[in-house]
This record gives sequence, structure tokens and C-alpha cells, in this order.
Amino acid sequence: MNLGLQNKVALVTGGARGLGRAICLALAEEGAGVAVNFARTDPAELVRDLQGRFGVKAAGVRGDVSEPSDVDAIFDRTEQVLGPVDLLINNAGTWPTALVKDMTDEEWNSTLAVNLTGPFLTCREAVRRWLADGRKGRIVNITSQVAYHGATTGHSHYAAAKAGLANFTISLAREVAAHGIHVNAVAPGFMETDMVVEAWKKNRDRYLERIPLRRIGAPSEVAAAVLFLASEKASYMTGATLHVNGGMEMR
Repeated sequence: MNLGLQNKVALVTGGARGLGRAICLALAEEGAGVAVNFARTDPAELVRDLQGRFGVKAAGVRGDVSEPSDVDAIFDRTEQVLGPVDLLINNAGTWPTALVKDMTDEEWNSTLAVNLTGPFLTCREAVRRWLADGRKGRIVNITSQVAYHGATTGHSHYAAAKAGLANFTISLAREVAAHGIHVNAVAPGFMETDMVVEAWKKNRDRYLERIPLRRIGAPSEVAAAVLFLASEKASYMTGATLHVNGGMEMR
């Protein structure tokens, strides 16, 4: 199926690992150029893989999405190397563990900074640039199934941020739809990534009881949903969330 992503430029935040890596690979396989944003994990090997295996333009773009000056630089660098951004995938996230009674101000603030303020800043920058240039664009925000029923294992700050992002997706979609800018989200369930590997090992049976499909999800399954929402095949969708969670949250 031709998704119409050839020669598009995609910026994937937190693209070096886990879900982000899978998303970058899927976009490149469809012919999109990929800017792999990262804060710590150098994606040089991934960038070479994208270029060599799929023959697309790709670059690693360092920057902290929770810092406004970094966000400006991320977009500037992407434009310099790959061209103007067509697709923004907000995937960068952090998943620390702390019960509310033990949570510090810093833990709360830093979690919301990456998981909610970061997407706000990147969305704002993308929309400003698209409107100034009279261009259309697509945004896919990675939220979570915990946005809809809350966390149960000491991740209330993460759940609150993801709930905010789910609602922000709808609000922004309403603001920019008339300009041809689509804003959608994907809400993964429990996925096989570095971020959750320890929790999965410790609580595997308990998590499986909550997943009707009785298995953990693969990052490529989230990437497939992202590809669809980023493509022309989702041309009549905005403000929507695709739930990729094995049935943990059904709606």
C-alpha cells in the first residue's frame, strides 16, 4: 500500500530507542526522511541503518524537547539537513516510579516537562512554521492507555501528563484543522521497550491478566498505527486517538 510518505520529512522526538526507533524505521521504509531527535542516546548507528537500508535522508538531531531554545534549534537543524518538517511525531517520554506520598517536586515537574510540556513546545513550533509558510502538516502524539484509567503502580505523574497530552491533541486539532494540519494520537498499552522491561519482569502475570490478548505489544505495532495517522490514508481524521493496547482499554 502506498501511504504517500515518500520524500516527506519526519521529526521523531526520542527517536533513538524503543517505540521511537521502531517509528523511525517504519517511516524510512515508506521513503520518508527522518530526523532522529535525542537527548542522551546517540542514534548514529540507527541513522546509518536508515540511510543504508532504505536509501533515505536521515540525521540525528540533539535537543531537550522540554527546553524552548532547544526546540527551536531542533527544527532549525532538521531544516538545514533534511528540509522543512512535514510530519511531527511526539514520542519522547520518561516513566519514573514514585508513589504520590513519596514524590518530590522535581520528579513531578520533570515528568510533566518531558511528557506534556515537550509536545506542547514542539507542536507550537511546527504549527508556527507551517502557518507562516502556508504549508500543511501532520502531528502524531504518543500518549498512553493510562491517560484514560490512571496508573496503578506509582506512575501518577506520567498518567497525568499523558491525560493532558490526549486532551491537548483534541484541542490543537480543533484550532488548526481549517489550515490543513491534522493532529492525532496513538495510545500504546504495555510495550516491549527498555523503559518498562524491569516492571514487566517483576509483574508479568499481573499485567497479562489485564491484557485481553494475553501478550505484551511490539514497538512495530505502535509504529504501524503512527504510519497510518501520518499518511494520506488518514486524510479524514483529526483529533482522534488510536488505541494499541491489546484490549487493556477498549473504547
